[in-house]
Amino acid sequence: MKISNFIKIFVLLILLSSCVSKKNATATKNTSSSNYVLKSKKNSLDDFAKFMNIEKKDLKNEKLYFYIDNWLGTPHKMGGTTKSGIDCSGFVSNVYTEIYNEKLPRTSREMADQIKSKKQDKLKEGDLVFFAFGGGKIDHVGIYLHNNRFVHVSSKKGVIISNLEESWYSKYFVKSGSIL
Repeated sequence: MKISNFIKIFVLLILLSSCVSKKNATATKNTSSSNYVLKSKKNSLDDFAKFMNIEKKDLKNEKLYFYIDNWLGTPHKMGGTTKSGIDCSGFVSNVYTEIYNEKLPRTSREMADQIKSKKQDKLKEGDLVFFAFGGGKIDHVGIYLHNNRFVHVSSKKGVIISNLEESWYSKYFVKSGSIL
């Protein structure tokens, strides 16, 4: 193989790793002590509260949870922005447009440049969480919910809710914060 072909393949692999969560997790897997499991769709606010082991009154933005519920299980597609397939930054961008009426940059790295950093224990519903799965540079983004839960797009399971305390996510967690 010529070196130029090798370089092209290498660059292509780096580009494809953007917004890819390699964790094989599901929307119904719950690591909290409540052992409550979300259905793939048609969840109520009570379901979300139980899943995150919080009170229903702590869910500040009902529209956010109904939006998330409508997208749960949507498959991952690099560069996608629709129900037929979406990537992490596309999902976050869609949520911010529809729920918060804010336009965000298209990539997770660009989003990370536009946040006011916060420590993980200070995060609020709607803040962004960033990860570097591909070797040091930010390549994944999710939206913080409550009690260390965040919604994002997994490359294997699509739109899911995961726990920041899971070893996979804590290992690759880079930064978090709110949009300026």
